[in-house]
Amino acid sequence: MSERPAGPRLLGMPSAADAIELKHLRAFVAVADELNFSRAANRLFVSQPALSRQIKALEQLIGCQLLRRSTHRVELTLAGEALLGATLPLLSDMDDAIALTRSVGGEVNARVTLLWNSVVEDGARGLAALREAFEAFNAQLPIPEGTVVRPVQADGVSSLLVAPGQGHRPNVLHLHGGGYIAGSAFGYRPLAGALAAATGAAVLVPDYRLAPEHPFPAALEDALRAYRWLLGQGTDPGQLIISGDSAGGGLAVSLMLRLAEEGLPQPGKAVLLCPALDVVEPPGGGPVARWFSLYVRDHPVTDPLLNVFEADLSVLPPLLVQSGTEDVTLPETRRFVDHARGQGLDVRFDLYPVSTHVFHLFWSFLPEAADALEQVAGFLRTDENGSAAEAG
Repeated sequence: MSERPAGPRLLGMPSAADAIELKHLRAFVAVADELNFSRAANRLFVSQPALSRQIKALEQLIGCQLLRRSTHRVELTLAGEALLGATLPLLSDMDDAIALTRSVGGEVNARVTLLWNSVVEDGARGLAALREAFEAFNAQLPIPEGTVVRPVQADGVSSLLVAPGQGHRPNVLHLHGGGYIAGSAFGYRPLAGALAAATGAAVLVPDYRLAPEHPFPAALEDALRAYRWLLGQGTDPGQLIISGDSAGGGLAVSLMLRLAEEGLPQPGKAVLLCPALDVVEPPGGGPVARWFSLYVRDHPVTDPLLNVFEADLSVLPPLLVQSGTEDVTLPETRRFVDHARGQGLDVRFDLYPVSTHVFHLFWSFLPEAADALEQVAGFLRTDENGSAAEAG
């Protein structure tokens, strides 16, 4: 952020109300930095109405106007300039204190490990317990403030439409993780909400059918029907996005290969978050190999719609692939990226210094996850010439 001239010295004022929260100050700083509510909302993973409410609450608590808003611009008032100058060092000191505490106590890794371990331990007791534990795990994650969720029937596939507010056209199809045997659109509201807040778009999350009750190609057929529904909403296919995390990332690749077979238009771009791509020999073996075997069942593993390493990937749109340095799926992710690039595909590969699988789920307290989602938004806003596309 560029330096701002120091604000004037003011007479002492009464102490601020105890009800002022850090989120109010962070919201104000983001708007003051961007001088644009839309960009500030995307940066903070909240909807624009939620951001406006936070700014109004701060102004009411302090007792003066901080921002002047008009149709085309946002300006700081004299009081706003004064508050900004005092708030920046305060938030910087707070961030430093939190970072120091985490480095000493290992709070972030411990919290993430505890959450994931609950799924693995309960999952050892059977499929029903695994599904229940996965839903309970997702239920502990927050949904961004201002997120609007409504059910839709996407060409017969029960789905949720997750948006950063009212009136957003759906143009992102997200396929959730869960090893093809667990997970749901309801459980994935936190991650879908974060994607919606970051991108400013409504995200469609289909409840595709799960194995072993419905092995391959049931999930793929449901994903295809959901994508056809998106095409039917009138959005230019070049503005559509397909994303997926973990096994949903592998399903996303299968879907785009199926689109090529069907002669349907590809999305403009695709995003794979810590994708699980090798259904034949998944790294680590153990329970993941058993889960994938329930999905594959007796289907030939040479089918490129199932085994993406057998496929011609040159038909895919530009990809953003993200993973962690210690993610269990990193070896297959690297192999996929190399395979895709070898076939001439435009692939951007971002690697983050984290150990947990699908670290994006922890956007509310893991800095790398928040940064990764910002990078997703930036990738989707950039046109094929490398320029930032005009925000809608």
